[in-house]
Amino acid sequence: MKTLVTGSAGHLGEALMRSLQDAGQEALGLDILDSPYTNEVGSITERSLVRRCMADTKVVFHTATLHKPHVATHSRQDFIDTNITGTLNLLEEAVAAGVDAFIFTSTTSVFGDALVPPPGAPAAWITEDVTPIPKNIYGATKAAAEDLCQLFHRNQGLSCLILRTSRFFPEEDDNRAMREAYGDDNMKTNELLSRRADLEDIVSAHLLAAKQAASIGFGRYIISATTPFSPEDLEDLREDASSVVRRRVPGFEAEYARRGWTMFPGIDRVYVNALARRELGWQPRYDFVQAIACLKEDKDPRSVLSRLVGSKGYHGEAFADGPYPVD
Repeated sequence: MKTLVTGSAGHLGEALMRSLQDAGQEALGLDILDSPYTNEVGSITERSLVRRCMADTKVVFHTATLHKPHVATHSRQDFIDTNITGTLNLLEEAVAAGVDAFIFTSTTSVFGDALVPPPGAPAAWITEDVTPIPKNIYGATKAAAEDLCQLFHRNQGLSCLILRTSRFFPEEDDNRAMREAYGDDNMKTNELLSRRADLEDIVSAHLLAAKQAASIGFGRYIISATTPFSPEDLEDLREDASSVVRRRVPGFEAEYARRGWTMFPGIDRVYVNALARRELGWQPRYDFVQAIACLKEDKDPRSVLSRLVGSKGYHGEAFADGPYPVD
């Protein structure tokens, strides 16, 4: 069974290609950049190339995209061409080729302004029931691509699952104030509480989605590390995160003190992965509790796969003010 992976030179694309090849499966990688995991170099906006790559394909993992870091360096039209037209090309050719499962990698960024509650309100409990309010061209085009996937399931019967992934990139945060306030490992460990996932868990969710797509038909799922929090924590979490983490993960403070780390003073949103765990049978392994246990033993809490793929960046140039420019 042939699998097509778009964006095969990226973090997730490479991780999927590695995992599929390790499992002895036939996988074809497509990307605009050449890489050890790219078989076809070109853009998903090229219909003839997409058609050729789709031949004999049964599963599509569509990870190729322009990301948030490209908002300041690419035009809105670039985002529409890649994220919408490119997705349309893939969907139409997938139907023509008789693809069994189309897995679209989306992002929690589609929620946009719905992620940040007004001052004085509790932290937001983000489930699939929250209505997205995109705040930039990245979120808007990913939301539009999601709707195209739903349309192709409804009208063409394509089995299509959408995975809204939280942060899994290893690069530094683009927010200068956050970079200056927290060490990178400190910040990423904090984020595992509410808005980050390990790359290996992201991959396992995609592989399970491909297996479940035919029986589910269509669905949207938040893919993020399992949070230790509950809805009753949200009011305290917004104002005093440390007290809530202390209650839910006893002993974290001693390890943070040993490393000179600090917890965020407040957390404004929590991504909830319960639907993906229930319907996909997903069992993510990497979360804040696991990270603290590893850190206590001076072990790297990241997965082997995450370390193998490493950092890639999003541009072919360096920027003086951070890992990428902010629009």
